[in-house]
Amino acid sequence: MEIHQNSHRQAKPCIHAKNLVLGYVVEQQLHTIANDISFDLYNGELTCMMGPNGVGKSTLLKAIMNQNPPLKGDIWLDKKEIRLMNEQDRAKNIAVVLTEKIRSGLMTVRELVALGRTPHTGWLGHLSKADNKIVNQVLEMTHLDVIAQKKLSELSDGQRQTAMIGRALAQDSSIMILDEPTAHLDLTNRFEIMYLLKKLAKEAGKAILVVTHDLEVAMETADQLWIMINQEPLVSGSPEDLMLEGHIQKLLPGNKWEIDASNGKIRLKNPGVLPEITGPEHLIYWVRNSLRKNIEMPMPEKIVATENPFEITIYCNQNHYTFSRTSEMVRFLKKGK
Repeated sequence: MEIHQNSHRQAKPCIHAKNLVLGYVVEQQLHTIANDISFDLYNGELTCMMGPNGVGKSTLLKAIMNQNPPLKGDIWLDKKEIRLMNEQDRAKNIAVVLTEKIRSGLMTVRELVALGRTPHTGWLGHLSKADNKIVNQVLEMTHLDVIAQKKLSELSDGQRQTAMIGRALAQDSSIMILDEPTAHLDLTNRFEIMYLLKKLAKEAGKAILVVTHDLEVAMETADQLWIMINQEPLVSGSPEDLMLEGHIQKLLPGNKWEIDASNGKIRLKNPGVLPEITGPEHLIYWVRNSLRKNIEMPMPEKIVATENPFEITIYCNQNHYTFSRTSEMVRFLKKGK
C-alpha cells in the first residue's frame, strides 16, 4: 500500500449514482424509503452524510455495499455496476467500519488490523511479506504501533475505534465507509477520529464516507456533506456552501431550533428580545449566549463587556452593576433586581 499525496479532487468520482429509489421488498410489496438519490464520491475527500433518523442513510449504505440493492437505478464503482461485482471484488474496493462490538478482547491490536488483509489472503489468514508490510504501515500511520501488542480489552474507546479504522485501512481499498465512528466517544476523541479520517483521505487518496449525527465535528472536518431529508433529494456540497444556501437548517425541522449561520451552533429559535451589548466581539458572543439560555429572566436595558480585566456592566433603571462572571450576572438578573 503506497501512500501518496492527493490534494486535488479527481475529475471523475470513484462512486456515482443518479436518481436511485431506495427501499425494501417485503412479501412482494415495494416499500420506498427515499427517492431521487444522486451522488458522487471522490477519492481524496472526507464526506459526511447527515440526516434525521429514518430518512434512509443506513439503507443507502447497504445499497452501496450491495446488501440491499436500490429498487431503481444503479450505483457505479468506477466503470462497474456494484450489483454485478462479486463479494470479494467489492471487499477489495470497499472497506466498512460499522458500529459493532469487538467480540474477542483477547485479540491484540496488530491481530485485529491484520484481519483487514482477509480479502487478499482468504480466511486462512496466512500473511505474506507484502501483507505484513501493509499492516506495519497502517499501524504506523494511525499511531497504533505503540500499542500494537495490547489486547483489545485493555484499550480506551478511542483507541478501540482507531484500531477498527486500522483494520479497514489494511484492507487497502480505495473506499472506506464508516457508520457513526464517533458515537459514544468523548469530545477530544471525536475530533481525533475525524481528523485521522481526513488525513487518511488526503494522504492515502481514500474516498471516505462517514454517517454521523455530530454536526459540529462534521462542519469542522468534512470536505463534503451529503444531507438527506424526508421526501427530498439528497443534497451535497461543502459544509460552507450548504450553510450559506440554507440546507443545514433543514437538519432541524420545526420552529424550535435554528443554526447560527455565523458559527454553526445550534440554538433556540427566536428566544425573545435581548438587550444591546457592546464590547469585543468574542465577549459579546458569550454574554449573549448566557442571556439566550435564560431568556425568561428580566433583562437589563444595556450591557457593556470589557476585558483585561473581564467585567460585565449591566444598566437597569438608571443604576448599573458590575460582575466578573456571566454566572454572577445571570443569578442577579434572576432575582429580578
